[in-house]
Amino acid sequence: MDFLQTLLHAAVFALGMAWKTLWTLVLGFTISSVIQSVVSTEAMRDALGRGGIRQISLATAMGAASSSCSYASAAIMRTLFKKGAALVNALAFMFASTNLVIELGIILLILMGWQFMVGEWVGGLVLIAIMAMIVRFTLSDKLVEAARNHEEAGGGHEHSAMLVEGETWWRRLTNPQARIRVAQNFTMEFSMLWKDLAIGFVVGGILTAFVPDRFWQALFLTDASPWLQAPANAVIGPVVAVFTFVCSIGNVPLAAVLFAGGASFGGVLAFLYADLIVLPLLDAYRRYLGWKMAAYMGIVFFVTMVIAGLIMELAFAALGIVPGHDTDIRQQLTTFAFDYTFWLNLVFGALGIYWWWTARRNPMHHHH
Repeated sequence: MDFLQTLLHAAVFALGMAWKTLWTLVLGFTISSVIQSVVSTEAMRDALGRGGIRQISLATAMGAASSSCSYASAAIMRTLFKKGAALVNALAFMFASTNLVIELGIILLILMGWQFMVGEWVGGLVLIAIMAMIVRFTLSDKLVEAARNHEEAGGGHEHSAMLVEGETWWRRLTNPQARIRVAQNFTMEFSMLWKDLAIGFVVGGILTAFVPDRFWQALFLTDASPWLQAPANAVIGPVVAVFTFVCSIGNVPLAAVLFAGGASFGGVLAFLYADLIVLPLLDAYRRYLGWKMAAYMGIVFFVTMVIAGLIMELAFAALGIVPGHDTDIRQQLTTFAFDYTFWLNLVFGALGIYWWWTARRNPMHHHH
């Protein structure tokens, strides 16, 4: 009976997380679909040829405005890089699209508090700055050449956004076709991501119900001195992420579980940053760019994430704004109320259904 009760608890928790985040996902996917409908990859590629500060900033802004799926952003990174963008720009785009996107910030705000939202966004910029410096000093032309010319086998999360016709982005936005394109991009984005999200919620539910807090407290050294705990957590966070397999937004529920279990602020942020080095993605980099580049990226990403997590921990501690562990996430997620979440879910749920219905009525024609 106990097992069944725990299982029920896991299910309630998973559903609670899905319910709390529903409207933010529809909002985020809608914004991302609008942008994908009016900004062309060609324009992006032309702007990102060189690896200067201006180009890196531009890549960061474009990433922040794009898809939040780490698989989709890896595919776009590959397209940009193979068509001539500097590697540092392609990577900045990828970091931004998984750390600086709107829906991720909103979900963090709702599930974990404003400090995590700020930590994720500011930390995302810190990540990009550190990554750019490491790449500047370590990347060899030979490696770039080999990766650009690497022959690929078998596609993965293939994702080519539908662009609306029109000379300027404003023309595209006001084109009557725009509505249909946005709907198609929205459904495509959703169909790519729902599995990752579902896995994230289910795994989050199972870990919350079945893994006692004692385990997390031991793993994240909650009894150690801050001098040991902070750096150790910044390393442990990404290591845990590598083995959880969950795509960008899907790992927020897990982050909430880890934080409730006693992981440090910086450790949880490092865990959130590390959705770009989960095993399936490392394998995708290997397929796209060859194993040498995949190994290089994995190491650069890992080092970057640990340093950024530690910097955010120290900065927030210095400002005295590190959130306390008193928030009972379990309580929050398993109570249902007619609150703002309910009404926003109704509104955005209707919008999501509208996009889905529009896309159903206007199926995409694939032309090569």
